[in-house]
Amino acid sequence: MKPTTNPKSHPRATEYDVVIVGGGPVGLLLAYQLKRFGISACLLERYQKDTQDMHGRAIALFPRTLEQLAQLDLIKPMLQQGFACRTSVTYKDGERVLPGRVWSFMENIKDTTFDFVLVLRQMFTESILRRKLDEINAEYYQGVECFDFAVDKAVPAADYPVTSEFVVKATGDKFQLKSKYIIGADGGRSFVRRHAGIPFEGDSSDDQWIRIDGLVETNMPLARSYGAIESKTHGNVLWAPLDHAATRIGYAYTPEIATKYPDGVTQEIAEKEAENCMKPFDVKFKEIHWWTLAERIILCGDAAHTHSSGAAQGLNTGIHDAVNLGWKLALQIKGISVPKILETYNDERQLAVNQLIEYDKDISMLMSYKWPKWYKGDPDADPYIVLGEIFEKAQSFNTGLGISYPVNAVNHQGCTLSAKLFAGSRAPDVELQMPGTTQKVTLQEITPNVASFWVIVFAGNPASTNQSLLKLREFLLGSQNILACENISWITVSAISGASPFETLGMEPFGDAFFDGSGSAHERFGYRTSSGGIVILRPDGLVAHWGAIDGRVVEKYFSAVFQV
Repeated sequence: MKPTTNPKSHPRATEYDVVIVGGGPVGLLLAYQLKRFGISACLLERYQKDTQDMHGRAIALFPRTLEQLAQLDLIKPMLQQGFACRTSVTYKDGERVLPGRVWSFMENIKDTTFDFVLVLRQMFTESILRRKLDEINAEYYQGVECFDFAVDKAVPAADYPVTSEFVVKATGDKFQLKSKYIIGADGGRSFVRRHAGIPFEGDSSDDQWIRIDGLVETNMPLARSYGAIESKTHGNVLWAPLDHAATRIGYAYTPEIATKYPDGVTQEIAEKEAENCMKPFDVKFKEIHWWTLAERIILCGDAAHTHSSGAAQGLNTGIHDAVNLGWKLALQIKGISVPKILETYNDERQLAVNQLIEYDKDISMLMSYKWPKWYKGDPDADPYIVLGEIFEKAQSFNTGLGISYPVNAVNHQGCTLSAKLFAGSRAPDVELQMPGTTQKVTLQEITPNVASFWVIVFAGNPASTNQSLLKLREFLLGSQNILACENISWITVSAISGASPFETLGMEPFGDAFFDGSGSAHERFGYRTSSGGIVILRPDGLVAHWGAIDGRVVEKYFSAVFQV
């Protein structure tokens, strides 16, 4: 098998814009973005991943995560290897529970091309990301450990104030790197976090979980659906179909089970209890790929909180962190954005992580067949009913499609012209037509994350909007300053379909043009086809601002976001 990493252990240079410590999915994705965005970055991983990688760890990629990966041109190889799960099932005492609980939101995913959960074990996700780094000639080194770093606050960022020290584990050779930023993506026991003195915040828990992956034979119906088996002895058992025809079984390692095995857990015990937790269904492992007894899983990033694996959000949260940070860091290093834009990274992601922490506290308790502290109802009631209700209420959070951020330095409230747009929320992934071929495309397909803001002009009926378009053209021609920035891209959406954009608009479009002959895209964005409007999207596809077809709307926004 061809190696997927740079065979050298020493970086090519001694100075980089960014040094990234940790070659897991978050570090890999961040390094990939920065390279694509024209930023010099060096990623260093302490382990030899090609030999250290295991089948286990995170498995589920939810729709919003898939959208973000698609915008970064990463999704195709993942779709080739992963298992697209669109169905779920819940069993209690061997009988199917209808409607299903816990994972039933998978069957009601709407408003996205990715109307499924892609199940792909982290080993394969990381392998794909490493190959992508090779393809773009990014710098990634394995078997290299960071043992020291310091930031000289008296040195300007342009002069590389961060000095980091590394050792090649195989040889003991040491080297030093200079950078503008150092990023800690090195997991729960993060050296970067500890060395920087950043406190670890998070709740502790005695909850323990066993996860075991492998090839299984079973008489359980719907064995290739995401399943929840309600057990009073093993908690809410996870049944997850995996890539490459494998399956994961996860169950609570309760004090009662632990008492049976005073000498600790072995693979044989994990397998035996997995078979027990699935009763009355028969389960037999033909192969075991990986198993673990895990107390807590730790979110990487500035917040560094802990959460259980019950909500299956760890990898998704890390990817959202990397996507949120990548374009902001690139624009800051290039001197394009004002410093406040990069500062929104911590505020936005910490808000989402804290929401996950609170949500997960309830899930982990209920999955263990225990009541959360806030519960004041009937103690003899079924906790799994409440668990199902919580998952149902949190559907938009689970899929990631409903995660949004408040008004801040990058998310500006727009005018009342549209009542359907909200600053910091995901833009509707509307369907449009390509001129000429009338080929259908989605908005996310034509607005990739290239560290560029997207200005979308929703042009209406030429009789009513032509004058507005002409004024916008004149304004842009007379304003060749901030609006000429290469990190602003334009798209025109015409409410009329025709032979060519020029004929439907009566003038050249702003950027590439697409047709919305049905008017459905205008309607989804809250604009009338008779008047149209403008929407500004962040590089990660969230709504940044909106208003009338007026150059002053665009100029005012970017004057606040970019350095004039």
